[in-house]
Amino acid sequence: MEAFKKINGIVAPVDRVNVDTDAIIPKQFLKRIERTGFGQFLFYEWRFDEEGNDNPAFEMNKPRYEGASVLISRANFGCGSSREHAPWAIMDYGFRVVIAPSYADIFYNNCFKNGILPIKLTEAQVDDLFIRTAEHQGYKLNVDLENNTLSDDFGLSISFELDEHRRQFLLQGLDDIGLTLKHADEISAYEERHAAKLFAR
Repeated sequence: MEAFKKINGIVAPVDRVNVDTDAIIPKQFLKRIERTGFGQFLFYEWRFDEEGNDNPAFEMNKPRYEGASVLISRANFGCGSSREHAPWAIMDYGFRVVIAPSYADIFYNNCFKNGILPIKLTEAQVDDLFIRTAEHQGYKLNVDLENNTLSDDFGLSISFELDEHRRQFLLQGLDDIGLTLKHADEISAYEERHAAKLFAR
């Protein structure tokens, strides 16, 4: 998994509360067994009309948000089913950061396991980000995980809190398997000792 330290990315808004995982990646696209390829279906039923054409009313379809890597939304983001395909779709589309006042627990945990930084801010701080995103064409945020800060070119400076264990997961580019493999030497030594005891019986 790619390590996360700092990014400077365009911000895209999805101004809705209770964005559930079926809206993030609809159930009909869950047949793939790889983690990749889901980005094209992100927010599918909002991004496209019934004929499969771009829906001009959906915020993310506006040209100003092309190439965005920071997603901002409202409270209880990622609610609904526990499908890990939701962070897969977000990551595959190109987002590395999601900012919202609150998240569903399973989605929040799955983000860290897939290289996505989910940041929790207050309602007022998120309101301010929506305003800044609307006011400035191609609005960008500097996201610094090494110092737990957000900033922009217009005077914004925000500190955010993050569990240190999860922070280290992202800084080191680790998932659960990667964390286990950091102890590969100790595991091998234990297995050798255990095997020796079995053969000694």
